[in-house]
Amino acid sequence: MSETRRPMDDGLFMPAEWEPHERCWMQWPSRGELWGERLPQAYAAYAQVARTIAGFEPVSMICRPEDEAQARLACGRDVEIVPLPIDDSWARDSGPIFVVDGKGGVAGTHWRFNAWGNAYQNYDHDAAVGGLVLERLGMRVYKGGMVLEGGSICADGYGTLLTTEECLLNDNRNPELTRQQIEENLALNLGVSRIVWLDRGLEDDETSGHVDMIACFAGEGRVLLHMPEDRNDPNYARMQDNRARIEAVRDARGKKLEVIEIPQPRRNLLRPDGRRLCTSYVNAYIANGGVVMPTYDDPNDGKAAEIMAEAFPGRQVMQVPALEIAQGGGSIHCITQQQPKGMALK
Repeated sequence: MSETRRPMDDGLFMPAEWEPHERCWMQWPSRGELWGERLPQAYAAYAQVARTIAGFEPVSMICRPEDEAQARLACGRDVEIVPLPIDDSWARDSGPIFVVDGKGGVAGTHWRFNAWGNAYQNYDHDAAVGGLVLERLGMRVYKGGMVLEGGSICADGYGTLLTTEECLLNDNRNPELTRQQIEENLALNLGVSRIVWLDRGLEDDETSGHVDMIACFAGEGRVLLHMPEDRNDPNYARMQDNRARIEAVRDARGKKLEVIEIPQPRRNLLRPDGRRLCTSYVNAYIANGGVVMPTYDDPNDGKAAEIMAEAFPGRQVMQVPALEIAQGGGSIHCITQQQPKGMALK
């Protein structure tokens, strides 16, 4: 691992998610205390996401060695199965975050992982898996130097990054760092020069407000924003505030950002413990030539797909049921991590 140099020192930056991919990385559901008796349904949901993405680009599914046969059977022959020690299945957050040099070279950043502010115990395997993936790829590794999950950030590939204060400034992540130090870490490791700070994420989001449940870039200068239709919904005021923040800033190129609203699912569902089930159409995976987005058996499923198709013209929009994934605390973007196309930098 590079102990002193940072990606920005070597001209590397985090590309946009719509740039060409080498493959998609996922992790097989594993944590019994999280999934409980719904684990078989989680297996089926993850397998369907993997098979759908495999129609656009290669997919590598990491699983515990003892789950290899089961994962292979469920995912089918078009999905590569990679046996490695893991604790659970949120590849966006525990996997590596890739950076590129703009000339066809790819490297990886490996950040500290503490299971969303110690929301779960026994996360040592997930804290290490990003490094194991990069070792398997024979790829240069940079240490991020702080706790960071991939779901807490979104980059446009042109120097602008979206995140939330609720997550990155939370005492359960990096209490020893100031806001300025966190910004410097993001700039040096991800090659960004403008950070757009949103306020809060969704109500009852156990990730402490991951941005990938509420907003993402949809091309240069455009932000897709989660928005409840009901003004009395607790998320409505949060998202209106976030919209105002986006409209008040300029991106790294000095341009104003256009906001495209995508509706919140109408059904207000609860988890077994009484917390609100977090559902979002923003939390989709942009694949080579396609967008794989969640459906929730909701009246807004069709409307959201139309907006997504307009936001990503020329891509095939595929909808995959995601209520079972939501029961675990996330959606399709949370369980996937794209590896940019290119040769591994050594």
